[in-house]
Amino acid sequence: MPALKLPNSARAVVIGGGVAGCSVAYHLARLGWTEVIMVEQHELTEGTTWHSAGFVGQLRSTVTQTKMIMYSAGLYPELADLTGLDPGWHGVGGLRLATTPERVEESLRLAGAGETYGLGLEVLSGAEAGEKLPLLDTGDVRAALWLPGDGWLDPALLARALAAGAEKLGVRIFTGVRVVGLDVAGGEISGVRLASTDASDASGAEEWTVQAETVVIAAGAASGRVGRLAGVDIPVVPIKHQYVVTESFDVPTSTPTVRDPDNIVYFREEAGGILVGGYIRTPEIWDTAHPLEEPRTLFPADMPKFQESWESAVRRVPSLGEAAIAKVVHGPEAFTPDGEFLLGETAVRGLWAAAGFCVHGLAAAGGVGKVMAEWIVEGSPEYDVFGMDLRRFGGHARSASWARAKALDSYSKYYDIVYPGEERTAARPLRRSPAWVRHAELGAAFGEKSGWERVNWFESNASPSQEAGPSQEARPEGWAGRIWSSAVRQECLATRDAAGLFDQTSFSKLEVSGPTALTGLQRVCAGQLDKPVGSIVYTQLLNERGGIEADLTVTRLAEDRFRLVTGTAFGVHDAAWLRGHGLDVRDVTSAHACYCLWGPRALDILGSVSADDLTFGYMKAREISVGNVPVLAQRVTFVGEFGWELYCPSEYGLTLWDTLMEAGAPYGMRPAGYRAIDSMRLEKGYRVWGLDITPETTPYEGGLGFAVARDKDFLGRAALEAAARRSPRHPSTEDAPTPTGDASAPDRNASVSTGDTSAPERKASAPTGDPSIPDRNASVPIGDASVPDRKASAQDADASASDRDASAQDTDASGRRLVCLVLDDPRQVCLGGEPVRVGGRPASRVTSGGYGHRVDRSIAYAYLPAGAAPGDRVEVGVTGTWVDATVTAEPLYDPSSTRIRRLPDRPPLG
Repeated sequence: MPALKLPNSARAVVIGGGVAGCSVAYHLARLGWTEVIMVEQHELTEGTTWHSAGFVGQLRSTVTQTKMIMYSAGLYPELADLTGLDPGWHGVGGLRLATTPERVEESLRLAGAGETYGLGLEVLSGAEAGEKLPLLDTGDVRAALWLPGDGWLDPALLARALAAGAEKLGVRIFTGVRVVGLDVAGGEISGVRLASTDASDASGAEEWTVQAETVVIAAGAASGRVGRLAGVDIPVVPIKHQYVVTESFDVPTSTPTVRDPDNIVYFREEAGGILVGGYIRTPEIWDTAHPLEEPRTLFPADMPKFQESWESAVRRVPSLGEAAIAKVVHGPEAFTPDGEFLLGETAVRGLWAAAGFCVHGLAAAGGVGKVMAEWIVEGSPEYDVFGMDLRRFGGHARSASWARAKALDSYSKYYDIVYPGEERTAARPLRRSPAWVRHAELGAAFGEKSGWERVNWFESNASPSQEAGPSQEARPEGWAGRIWSSAVRQECLATRDAAGLFDQTSFSKLEVSGPTALTGLQRVCAGQLDKPVGSIVYTQLLNERGGIEADLTVTRLAEDRFRLVTGTAFGVHDAAWLRGHGLDVRDVTSAHACYCLWGPRALDILGSVSADDLTFGYMKAREISVGNVPVLAQRVTFVGEFGWELYCPSEYGLTLWDTLMEAGAPYGMRPAGYRAIDSMRLEKGYRVWGLDITPETTPYEGGLGFAVARDKDFLGRAALEAAARRSPRHPSTEDAPTPTGDASAPDRNASVSTGDTSAPERKASAPTGDPSIPDRNASVPIGDASVPDRKASAQDADASASDRDASAQDTDASGRRLVCLVLDDPRQVCLGGEPVRVGGRPASRVTSGGYGHRVDRSIAYAYLPAGAAPGDRVEVGVTGTWVDATVTAEPLYDPSSTRIRRLPDRPPLG
């Protein structure tokens, strides 16, 4: 160590000397935090880093993953010059093979994403792939992606290069030091207790404490154990992973990396031989309470389990059949319930995690270090990392059996094609609404978010024949039609024409109360919350850069009590954001059921079972009785129709659902699901956080300037003002918050959304050239638009067309804004992530898309230059086909918002 050299205090302590810890320490130092120590119980890299296969493949299914690995791929070749230690970078390029029509479609979607990222990839035929690597048998290869910037490197050398760079900048590294305790006081980390693992240490001390207000757990497969020392959950599941390396048979060092997902195998050159690995269907957990207690842990070879991967590799590279296996590497890999990183601050303030480096951990390690350092030092990272944020998991992730079931499922299906809207079944059902039993009786197609069972649609609403009916009802082409039901259209039209009843019990509900509640919320919310009791405000929480960290509604229940409603998966994240800014927050999600009654007959339906006055205004809340049930009725909408969110204590939930279903039957009301919400929110132009608006976008870029208060200060205001001053379109602070009136007025037309963007999906046709490749120039990405649960933006603040038009002029220094696109071919439906060209050149990508069943249009949203105007023509790449589209004024449905604000006409029953 030696132990006596440990400092008494440090600005930050990084726990773990693998590639994660080394990268975080290095990047903290690059941002000026040099009073950092890193501790490792063994020697550097001796946990799981040392036996990584070392692949760096940049093209991934999400924007953030790809950006992070692109950053890594730029950093790694420079480390020798930056740090003095060469990490052994081999920039040989990479091939990703496709042997089935479905995989070709996926590849073309990814290729489109690659165009928008600037990766310079190519779509190749099988023969062209064989030219890149003559060792390959490409007889069954229909297409391949070639990524010239991909490569591989030595994992241990990478970690050591990062460590060397950190030390050059002032970081102190101590090995042979085990963490035996984490000191927590008042919910904040205060120190790390350490003990020597060196039996020969003669310092005489048994334990040392290093005081620190920032601690990062980057302990790989041991991260869960370390987190428990502070009472926090880091759901890392160690799973055994195996690869082999053959003896040399003169494989060139220039050999590109290869991923063959249809055969669940990957390989690259090593020492003149080939390294072969794969993700098998029957993975095994390393069942131990003390992972990584010993250095360089490996398991005995299990060749029977590896046989499928080996046979796949031999089919692809026949010369492997004559090669002898030189070594088998069978070690633990730190998987997570969804196969993604676990990053960010834990429930203990100042205690951070950088864990779960499974699958693409080494490839993204540079990017992880970058975002973690930015997050810690600057308050938020450059990229939208919610999909990797530890806080995407709630209390349900504390169950070890749940985490294990999910992690095994993620591992076994790693190479599977995941179609947008596809639902996996592991560890389900877990959390259920009070009305779940009724949903099941009605043939609900359930999805899952944060452990909650949620209705995507009710199969009882489907047409007698899924293919019957008018052309608009026909199944969309391609991916959009894979997970589809005619029930979604029926639910949309029923809501527009009569009424729909939606179960949104899963939405996260947070309460802030006390004498400082208003002051605290005013400081962090961009909207004006100082309104009378019973008011509802739609608002965003912004970071210091003006980016949108959360998107929610706030209801003032009393002078000193407020309820915030946000997306199902965002409650832990949003509560942590609020607590981090000094607010006292209580999660009351499980205490309340919530059903949404929307449509022109909603007033008739509710009026038939409630004697209370229901004519209170939009963006207002009142306590009423519905039958025998006490209800808080909030007049807001996610779909652009008159109606309410109806909250009741959970024990009344089943009774309330039954009461509303019985009352609605005579009026043509139908129960409906999240797919219908997503379709209708697109028609209405409501945004989805995490897709249309993110921490990387401002309210002005996203068309939400109407929700920004101009008469108060708030977190992020200075950034918005500065951006407005820099804007070429607005040389002054015209669009920045100024003390002129109340922009949060409830009848402002909100671009907001919520609901499940797992809407229909389509694909494109148009084969040219090689019939196995639908379009050589195919640019189309993957992006899972089924993600949402994102709580609706604008759900609560619908406005007139003039208000929306005014909001559409909002912009900032970035010179871009979110616009609505309508595709010429209604059967081609975007899923999110598709590339957009303007004048034949890459310009953007689709943030979210789907089909609007009332307007009968294929709708997509994308950020375009601020000068983009209705009528402008663009092209959207949909799985290999470029589809013409038009920039269109929004919203497409009810632009005057009269259906929301005005009490509906009440035609006679029947």
